[in-house]
Amino acid sequence: MKSIKPGRAPSLLSGVIGIIMVLFGIFWTVMASNFGGIMMVFGILWTLIALVITIFNIKNGTAKKRYSIYDITDDKEEADPLNERFKEKKDDVADDGNDSKYCPYCGAKVEETYEYCNKCGKKLP
Repeated sequence: MKSIKPGRAPSLLSGVIGIIMVLFGIFWTVMASNFGGIMMVFGILWTLIALVITIFNIKNGTAKKRYSIYDITDDKEEADPLNERFKEKKDDVADDGNDSKYCPYCGAKVEETYEYCNKCGKKLP
């Protein structure tokens, strides 16, 4: 059975890279302060922008409601360990005995007889 789960990895990885960028910006600013001028301003701007991006990505990667690109998975695929850590329920589809399924593109519930999704309009497989 296919299910749709939001992925956390891109945001968390961007958060880790952002921490490295902030540290680099601090290092650059300290080194440039010896010389003064435009390079120090560049270091300050770099650090501030990297800090904002890092905070957004780490918050997005750990929040329960977050912006995410959807990942279509099989039931044989391992569960997302971060969902267990953040106490999020598994997004698998429960079999309720109805003749219904879910759109692999947007996740909307559709009847077994539907040829097109009633939410996104794409042709169902």
